[in-house]
Amino acid sequence: MSFLLSDKDQFATLGEVLAFIDSLEFSESDAGCNPLPHINRNGGVSPTNVDMLQHATIKLAAMKLKRFLLRYYPPGIILEYELRDGTREMKEIDLLHLTAESDIEVLVNQIVFEEPLISESRKPQLRRLIYKLIEKLEVNDSNDFYLFKILRAHILPLTNCAFNKSGDKFITGSYDRTCKVWDTQTGDELLTLEGHKNVVYAIAFNNPYGDKIITGSFDKTCKLWSAETGQLYHTFRGHSTEIVCLAFNPQGTVIGTGSMDNTAKLWDVETGQELHTLFGHTAEIVSLNFDTQGERIITGSFDHTVKVWDVRSGRCIHTLAGHHGEISSTQFNYTGELCISGSIDRTCKIWDVASGQNVQTLRGHNDEILDVSFNATGSKLVTASADGTSRIYNTMTGACQAILIGHEAEISKVCFNPQGSKVLTASSDKVARLWEVETGDCLQMLEGHTDEIFSCAFNYEGDTIITGSKDNTCRIWKC
Repeated sequence: MSFLLSDKDQFATLGEVLAFIDSLEFSESDAGCNPLPHINRNGGVSPTNVDMLQHATIKLAAMKLKRFLLRYYPPGIILEYELRDGTREMKEIDLLHLTAESDIEVLVNQIVFEEPLISESRKPQLRRLIYKLIEKLEVNDSNDFYLFKILRAHILPLTNCAFNKSGDKFITGSYDRTCKVWDTQTGDELLTLEGHKNVVYAIAFNNPYGDKIITGSFDKTCKLWSAETGQLYHTFRGHSTEIVCLAFNPQGTVIGTGSMDNTAKLWDVETGQELHTLFGHTAEIVSLNFDTQGERIITGSFDHTVKVWDVRSGRCIHTLAGHHGEISSTQFNYTGELCISGSIDRTCKIWDVASGQNVQTLRGHNDEILDVSFNATGSKLVTASADGTSRIYNTMTGACQAILIGHEAEISKVCFNPQGSKVLTASSDKVARLWEVETGDCLQMLEGHTDEIFSCAFNYEGDTIITGSKDNTCRIWKC
């Protein structure tokens, strides 16, 4: 049973608090400093850097572990610690391969041995946390979804819809030049974000926080809003044509926008200033994603390439070339080591982010691939195609594990539920379908829309679905 240690000061994955620890001294490197010395299996310190060891010893007395937090999707444990000045930071232990069959004692011993922030005395707490994770991962999610609400969101056609992390709010964009904020439980309209002078096409919450919203428009601007009050914080100007894709970094400090002007731009959330313009593509940018650490961004373009950029410098690190058609969709896996790209050339490619090399080319569709998505752990990916099918692949081997057959028209959107046990597809045949990942069987058809469905999503718990359609309605489904 392996696990990864990472220093990610982001809250995208905070679950419930399981334990509170008044004080526990441990060491942790400052951002930008060298990592702590490696602890050998014999208990000795490898002779890498004596100064680094002295630095770590000083740091040891300056930090206190305050509490454990659970992260369910993907599974992991988060250590919240306090610095001497009172500020708090996070360290994550990823348990991406955790299952009910995992050897818990071996895993607990390995974590305590390799992680200096956790003492031997904390083993019982750690063991309890891991069993809690397994219990959550093993919850039976076989219940059917039922139609909970129908919302006629806008007068003019919808363009997009998106949940905040908790799923208690969602947003819609429209040709009516507005973005609306909705209460998922009541169906009430909470806010109307007005100010754009053309279609609001791309929208997003700053998940996991959920207190800010960005909107990208055909008016060439992006706007940053308060999700609580509707206050306009900033209008980002600089693109020369329509903005069609955007994203917050997971830390909520940087916004990325992609435009039909062949460029992407990075913006500072706090100041509203442009940080970088990412030049290099020779055609429209239609897809944009940050990695979990917020250090890299990928852009997918109609020029048949994907580019990997360094967020801090704005430098292009790699150009991922190999597709023979326009890129339609891109995504990082959770660790940021891999990314995928779907193309109208009917293939999906898996790329090694560090080297820029093509790891796998996934074939099988007989029409354009319109969307691609990893599951929460990155062990599987799914593709959606204009041929009316979706395919589930093993990321490691590239083997097709299931072909999802049943839709009568193109599938424009696809995603896994947070647990990774189901796939949700949205189609031009006016139906959304739920599929079992292991067998590829269709579990349920979500029917009722009277025009094509262009958007679908799960909330973080996986018990609520939203579908957006050209019939100008959003439907909320619950199980």
